[in-house]
Amino acid sequence: MAHPKRKISKTRRDKRRTHHKLTPKTLSTDQATGELHRSHRAHWHEGKLYYKGLVYIDKSDEIADIDVDIED
Repeated sequence: MAHPKRKISKTRRDKRRTHHKLTPKTLSTDQATGELHRSHRAHWHEGKLYYKGLVYIDKSDEIADIDVDIED
C-alpha cells in the first residue's frame, strides 16, 4: 500500500479539491402539464407518470376503482 513520503499541507490538499463541488440540477418544464422536473427523467403529476409529455402510467384510474369497491 502506498504511503506519502512527506505530509501534504492543508493548502496543497485544498488546491487539489477546488474542482470537487456540486453543480445545480438541470430542470425542464413538461410540455403537457407545465410542471418543473429533472431533465431526462419521468415524473408524477396528479397520479400519472409523464415522460417527454406522454403518459406512461395512470394510477388515478386504479385509485378511482378502489374507491368504488370500498363504497359497495
